[in-house]
Amino acid sequence: MPKKDLYTIAIYIIVMETTIQVSRELLEALKKRKLVEKESYERVIWDLVEDTMELSEETKKEITEARAEIKSGKVHRWVDIKKELKLDV
Repeated sequence: MPKKDLYTIAIYIIVMETTIQVSRELLEALKKRKLVEKESYERVIWDLVEDTMELSEETKKEITEARAEIKSGKVHRWVDIKKELKLDV
């Protein structure tokens, strides 16, 4: 492996490691938000941050289009789909 690759990996590891201080109260709140015990606190925090981020223009456009399809009747009821496909769920 070329030296550059090793250097890049080392930089990546250094950048990813950090320490933050939080109160016990916040730590407990973060623990409760974990979906699984081994989930990282980084993942929990990213989930919280993503919840406050603005939707992209593409997503907003897709939502508008989906609402228009629903209004125009371009939807299928789950009951009808199950019946048509002979699903027993």
